[in-house]
Amino acid sequence: MTDFAAIDFETANRNPSSVCSVGVVIVRGGEVVERIYRLIRPCPNYYDYWNTRVHGLTRQDTDDAAIFPDVWRYIAPLIGDLPLVAHNSPFDEGCLKAVFRTYQMDYPDYLFYCTCRASRRVFGKQLPNHQLQTVAARCGFDLANHHHALADAEACAWIARRIL
Repeated sequence: MTDFAAIDFETANRNPSSVCSVGVVIVRGGEVVERIYRLIRPCPNYYDYWNTRVHGLTRQDTDDAAIFPDVWRYIAPLIGDLPLVAHNSPFDEGCLKAVFRTYQMDYPDYLFYCTCRASRRVFGKQLPNHQLQTVAARCGFDLANHHHALADAEACAWIARRIL
């Protein structure tokens, strides 16, 4: 796959609409042409202990951040009609659909590909698991800042260019 947008969301709580950060890596012709990272004021705006423990973000980090529609107004034109790629795409696609519903935005039926599913097909039992950091390492990418939305999107883009 040579033209796509890798995307990763982090959430503030168990609600899939509670996106608090997004990372997007735009790939055209097999080359990264754009990297985007934005904090987002989540809706609902509270943080679960476990979510913060995973990604390190707190309400203080996002209280002054833009809400999702304002962030997406910037990102959407960069994505255009590119397919979206995520590691464990049902999570990220679910978040995107949920936050679109929350803000009563028209969802444009993005086409999603999943690098986790692709890893299971390509690597099978060669890997101990198909977590993002494991697959990234197998594909030659050092994921040093796991659960930072941009770092995870960069890892996903690296993987997609090799196995999708």
